[in-house]
Amino acid sequence: MIGGGSWATALTKILSENGARVGWWMRNKDDVQHLLRTRHNPRYLSSVAFDLTRVHPSTDLKEVVEDADWLVLAVPAAFVQSTLEKLDRDSLKSKRVISAIKGMVPGKNVLVTDYVAERFRLPHERIGVVAGPCHAEEVALEKQSYLTIGSASLELADTFCLLLRNRFVKAHPMEDLDGIEYFAVMKNIIALTCGIAHGLGYGDNFQAVLVSNAVQEMRRFVHAMNPQPRDLSASAYLGDLLVTAYSQFSRNRTFGSMIGRGYSVKSAQMEMNMVAEGYYAVKSIYELNKKLNVHMPITSAAYHILYEKISPAVELEILKEKFR
Repeated sequence: MIGGGSWATALTKILSENGARVGWWMRNKDDVQHLLRTRHNPRYLSSVAFDLTRVHPSTDLKEVVEDADWLVLAVPAAFVQSTLEKLDRDSLKSKRVISAIKGMVPGKNVLVTDYVAERFRLPHERIGVVAGPCHAEEVALEKQSYLTIGSASLELADTFCLLLRNRFVKAHPMEDLDGIEYFAVMKNIIALTCGIAHGLGYGDNFQAVLVSNAVQEMRRFVHAMNPQPRDLSASAYLGDLLVTAYSQFSRNRTFGSMIGRGYSVKSAQMEMNMVAEGYYAVKSIYELNKKLNVHMPITSAAYHILYEKISPAVELEILKEKFR
């Protein structure tokens, strides 16, 4: 497990309680020491107690990777490149890699799985992605949750599903790696925009129309990037969008709500002390779409607000006239 945040913590809980031995890389030495002393992650989901005969926290990335059969990536997308560049290009040649990162590599504007495939010369059949709808906080509370594992290899996806399934987690495989991952990236943009609308005082009626239009926007973009038949009503697509757009646990919605209430980007980031992936995703998707020229009014509005500092109230006034 690579990463020390809430999603890494939740996945480590699931995997270790299902009997897997989990080497857990965390960047912060104090967090590792605290976990070794108390069995709890001090920063995220601190109510979860870990069995240290199965969970082995460490700050030594190379050692953790060397001892693993599977590598689960759960660092923020903005840090995935700086984290993985510490590893030799051949260090993952015998590994299977699962991305639990719902973002793109900033600057490169590529999916995390594509970056991993290129950086470590791995075939996509050795790579998968975790999709929701599933908030880490509800996993900690052992609420009924559903996960989808996307991969070009159905065998890989099904095998990882077996590692995740328990009495409160259901998991199923899908072969649409790119579609699932693009949807996971874009739903954070939509949730962030829903938060902006909420912060400005827009109600449930408007948000329902925003999300409905968002599904159409996401369909257009994903089809332009990777055309193939998809049932977008499946939980890996629509379900993940809905939970992120509406949930109290959605950090992207919370971040957007703060922007709508007048916070600057920097002040919202400082107060949250957590990464809202949608902030970085907006820029990546917006820049990718310069070549595709897909009609994406919601993404464009979010980009104008966050990166061009256009008033959220003005931008939402323009956006609402484009909805039907």
